[in-house]
Order: sequence, then structure tokens, then C-alpha cells
Amino acid sequence: MTGLAHVHPPKVEVFDVAGRTNTDPKGVVRPVDVYETTDWGLYMARPSDHPSFDYLESWIVPSLGIRASIFHYLPTHVRDQNHYVDIGEFVRDGDVWYSVDHYLDIVVRTGRDAELLDVDELLVAHSTGLLDARTTEAAIRRASDAVDGIAAANHDVDGWLAALGMTTHWADR
Repeated sequence: MTGLAHVHPPKVEVFDVAGRTNTDPKGVVRPVDVYETTDWGLYMARPSDHPSFDYLESWIVPSLGIRASIFHYLPTHVRDQNHYVDIGEFVRDGDVWYSVDHYLDIVVRTGRDAELLDVDELLVAHSTGLLDARTTEAAIRRASDAVDGIAAANHDVDGWLAALGMTTHWADR
């Protein structure tokens, strides 16, 4: 289990559609190439200065409490995953969207499996008071619903979302 001293407070991120910026949990503001708002969510695509990947795409779906992402890894850092799903709270305030990460993540390998990660971090965050019982329970429910839905769609995030009337698209990179 993660040591108590190593659990961080929930990460907060800001998506400023009008300003075409994305502010990461450390306060770094990055330009965004594409924002697309739908009646059910927000799509973002932007370059990255991360040492492992050079581009990031995400669909934020507040009603499901998820952010589904594709990391475009550099050839020397490729990972065995198609989508990375964050569990959290996502709120829209006009042209600005906010996310609060609730620790749980799902790595999806399309057509094969979905792996739930960081349960230990969620439990430590709850036991140390970083998340209350209601928020912790909501995170577990959202993650369970996402894993079940993705599995029912043959481990396909896009298929799951499409079955819910949420058609996604990704950059052709």
C-alpha cells in the first residue's frame, strides 16, 4: 500500500475553452490545439512537453465521472494501452471546466481487458481525510460502472460511450 506521507491531495485541473488553455495540477498552463464542447462532454487535444509522450487527447464526461485519454507516446516509451480513464468530479462553469481527480484510474487495452489502478491511493486518501465517505463511495461506483460498461463493449471505451449516445473521435496521429 502507498505510504501515508506519499498520498497527494486530489489533483485539480482547469480547461479554459475560450482561452484555449489547459492548466495542469501543478499550475502549468499549456496551449490547446482543439476544444470541442458537446451536450454531454468536452474534447481536448494538445501538445505535451512530457518526456514520455508528445500529444494528449481527452474526452471529459461529467455524467459518468470520467476522463478518457489517449497519450501519444514517443517510440521509446510506448505502453500497452489504448485508453487511460481517470475517475473524478468534472464541472463546467461557462467556458471553463474543472476536474478533481479521485485517484482511481483504468488502463484499457481495446478488445482485451481493463485494469483498475490506484485503489490503495483512494483508500489512503479517504483514511487520511483527503476524501470524505460520499466522494470515496462515488469514485468506487463510477469506476465500477466504467469497468462494467467498457467490458460489456468488448473492452472498447469508444464502443461503450457510443452505446450511451456519446460518439467520440480522436486525432489521426
